[in-house]
Amino acid sequence: MKWNLKCGSVKEPVNMKKPDTPILYKTKHHRPSAIILFISFIFSGIILIGCTNLLEFDREIRTEHQSAPYVRPPIEHITVSNYDELITTILGFIMEHETEFLFLYHQDEGEDVQAEVLRAINEIQYEHPIGAYAVAGISAETTRIVTHFEVEIEVEYKRTRDQLESIISVSTERAIQLHLLANMSEYKEEVVFRTRLQIDENIITELVRNTYYENPRQIVMLPIVTVETFPEEGPDRIYEISFGNIESPMMLQRFGELLTIYVQRNAELATGNTNSEIILSLVERLKESTTFNEGAARTVHVHGAQNLAATAFGALVRGNAVGEGFAMAFKALADELSIYCQIVLGYHDGMIHAWNIISLYGNYYHVDVAMCVVNSIENAFLKTDDDFEEMNYTWDRENTVICAGELTLDDILGLGETGEPIAPNDESDDESDNEEDD
Repeated sequence: MKWNLKCGSVKEPVNMKKPDTPILYKTKHHRPSAIILFISFIFSGIILIGCTNLLEFDREIRTEHQSAPYVRPPIEHITVSNYDELITTILGFIMEHETEFLFLYHQDEGEDVQAEVLRAINEIQYEHPIGAYAVAGISAETTRIVTHFEVEIEVEYKRTRDQLESIISVSTERAIQLHLLANMSEYKEEVVFRTRLQIDENIITELVRNTYYENPRQIVMLPIVTVETFPEEGPDRIYEISFGNIESPMMLQRFGELLTIYVQRNAELATGNTNSEIILSLVERLKESTTFNEGAARTVHVHGAQNLAATAFGALVRGNAVGEGFAMAFKALADELSIYCQIVLGYHDGMIHAWNIISLYGNYYHVDVAMCVVNSIENAFLKTDDDFEEMNYTWDRENTVICAGELTLDDILGLGETGEPIAPNDESDDESDNEEDD
């Protein structure tokens, strides 16, 4: 007798041959007892459970091994058929900052594909603005495939993808100044733009200076500027302008926040019903709150505009300044109040100096707040070109508005309720009008 066992079923024991006669059990020990049958049933159950578990375990293992690996879908090849398309295709991948890429080149009869590819990558790297700015090296390999060539390109970069994406295209100097203002007021370390304007490092440096002196409320300090061009020559170039400051960008941002608060606070303290009265109150306010820093005046040339005494921050927040600091503060306050004011850079008694020109009632006047503080307001307030020339001031008169107004400090102090200067003709007209009214 033997047991037929299969996972999932149990059969009763059977004889190898069917007996001719029934088996007779003569004694109690010759027939299966209840205990033996019970043990057989339990053993069969254990076997069934074990087989089931084995099947499940085996099924789990087979499922894991049968899972198909991920296969990337095939990428359709880009096909180019001429030199211009070749340049455009490679530049497109460079703008995406791809390090390896391939495409198909359709060969015209007699065309040397390898030579054309080498000419293209050299042009891109050394003559094109994007390649000259961003690429450190390009290599190419061509393989003939029937009527096409497979071109595989490898690129090594010297700029990041973020730097590539930050390039600004501009077409006017005014647009350059607007982007300079946005970056300088946020104390960015560099700005990159692309243009066909015929400009050089000197022009860009001058644009940076103009941006600073026109916006003393928004820029704390004039940065040191370095300029690189890519490529060095050509009608279409990229300009990378780097800004250097004695203070960190984080510190300058903090200075900028404080400067904004102090400009607003001092502008709110201005008094007067007319622009002339308001301007006079601004000079008086600076005379009361800020001292002239004689020590800095002797050494300001060492750091120039990066000396805080030469900034609006030094004059308004720290309370001490040299001529340029007073001029920057005065313009910041006038700008806050929407009064026309500009900075003049020149010399006084042969020393580097700065002051302001303001506009009142259609005329321009010189105002040197620093000299108003050192001497008196009468000494340097509402002066003409001739007045300043007599006092040993020198400046670029050819590129500066003419200051020849007739208004004086005494006129402002003697103004009537309207706050307007009264000219002789106006006075006679007023009298005749009054007589007619009577």
